[in-house]
Amino acid sequence: MSLVTSREMLESARREGYAVPAFNVENMEMIQAVLATAAELYSPVILQTTPSTLKYAGADLMKVMVTEVAQAYSIPVTLHLDHGNSIDLVIKALRAGFTSIMIDGSPLPFSENIALTQKVVQIAKVVDIPVEAELGKVGGKEDNVEVNDEEAVYTDPLKAKEFVASTGIHSLAIAIGTAHGFYKGEPKLDFSRLEKIRNEVEACLVLHGASGVPDAAVQKAIKLGICKVNFATELRAAMTRGVREALKDEHTFDPKVYLSLGKKAVQEIVKKKILLCGSDHRV
Repeated sequence: MSLVTSREMLESARREGYAVPAFNVENMEMIQAVLATAAELYSPVILQTTPSTLKYAGADLMKVMVTEVAQAYSIPVTLHLDHGNSIDLVIKALRAGFTSIMIDGSPLPFSENIALTQKVVQIAKVVDIPVEAELGKVGGKEDNVEVNDEEAVYTDPLKAKEFVASTGIHSLAIAIGTAHGFYKGEPKLDFSRLEKIRNEVEACLVLHGASGVPDAAVQKAIKLGICKVNFATELRAAMTRGVREALKDEHTFDPKVYLSLGKKAVQEIVKKKILLCGSDHRV
């Protein structure tokens, strides 16, 4: 199936009370693992790439690989720029054929975040691509950006309302207690804040940093209005774990062998997350 935008995918999830899982992918094997599993479970799915992945592999190559693999399946697939950090990168991703864009101006002052996001929305509108933005600062580390506990800022519901109205974004990543990367302790999500944000804004709400969040907390967040959930760290860890296991045999030297075990480990995580989000059998 050809790539689709995230617009209808997320709006369907919001109407029907589930979330679309969004998986960060780094290479061909992770792309294959995510799409094969999503197809097996009849789930819509979003594949994401961060700026560092695009620096490593290139936007054009990632788009070609995702498109080629997706054509073998009859499920909706979106290719999304995660945490886009510049207008130049946004334009590069759009020209490559990405079907969803995130611009992350959350480190900026509120007014500057609005101004940057407005520019990206205007650019993406030309090719009818929806835009995600972030308000508040999700803790942890994503690519080269690290936010410690003291710097993490929860999303203010009234500012979220103003931000969405001012920018025209389709989806909003909010900070309610999650963090990128592995958690040192069990995360405590501010569900009351999530409810208030949901009551104030029309945009689809996105939960970043879901790797390691207890299943019950993710499910409650979805019930309260989250319709896109991002998973990255657990997939990277699974890929690495599978490769390490294969390389315990000193006679293993064929990349197809050890990468296949990495891919299998990723598939196991992806299956669990799809079922967690309730997106299975939604196609």
